[in-house]
Amino acid sequence: MFFFKAVQKKYQIGGVKIGGQPGETPTLLIGSIFYSRHKIVSDERAGIFDKDAADALIKQQAELSDKTGCPALLDIVGSTPDAIKKYIDFVAGASDRPFLIDSPGVDVKIAAAEYAQEAGLSDRIIYNSVSIETKEPEFDALKKNGTRSVILLAYTKKITSSADRVAVVADLAPRLEGIGVSNILVDTFVMDVPSLTPSGKAAMEIKNRFGYPCGSAAHNAISTWSGVKNLFGKDAVRSADVVANLMPVILGADFLLYGPVEDSAYVFPAVFTIDTSYRYAYRAKEYVTL
Repeated sequence: MFFFKAVQKKYQIGGVKIGGQPGETPTLLIGSIFYSRHKIVSDERAGIFDKDAADALIKQQAELSDKTGCPALLDIVGSTPDAIKKYIDFVAGASDRPFLIDSPGVDVKIAAAEYAQEAGLSDRIIYNSVSIETKEPEFDALKKNGTRSVILLAYTKKITSSADRVAVVADLAPRLEGIGVSNILVDTFVMDVPSLTPSGKAAMEIKNRFGYPCGSAAHNAISTWSGVKNLFGKDAVRSADVVANLMPVILGADFLLYGPVEDSAYVFPAVFTIDTSYRYAYRAKEYVTL
């Protein structure tokens, strides 16, 4: 367990706390919903989905959050402006917690931010995400819509370089702060298994230097790797996914984009185990100061 020398930035977004030293604040766990080919969605473009099934998934995650003390949020993924607006309405009505707005399309994310402002939900959204590839219109939209909470994706083409990830944060964070973003959450970018370690190392360096809350979508390492399934069979994928998701938490991550919300049943108990151990270690000052 580590103790970072920089003063850690602690945010409260829609009543949910994030940030601090390992063991100080429970890990924020974020499950994706309405993602591409999600079986509960029947028409991705129109945003037609099984509301009972979606409600059951949201409740399952919320119950696990209550049991473990790990705050739980949803990453709403939409493919069109119309679809993501419907998803926002549903999630905002099903829970009073914040939520992430996410899409492969920039126009969809901007439409979601605009809609959130119109609906009085700006304080509850976390924009996912901006990176070195983000263009000026997107920054303008964030400023115009008063978006306060943003995921900064430390994307780099040098996927095995932790230093490049740190450099991205050093470059982009001041720009986000300059347009009024007050809550910057850094996603240290996991794309595959080789990028898991530099992503974790970058998170440690960013927290130690800047104090920003860090995390990642570590499950990407397994979802993009057929090696585990080919070598050990389908059942082995879950254990590999748990390990990948735990790796950033062990290294001090503040949040985890753990993948499909269906996976909450096995991710929450695993992270809770680390959080419980770290909570006691933090109180006893059983840590390594960096």
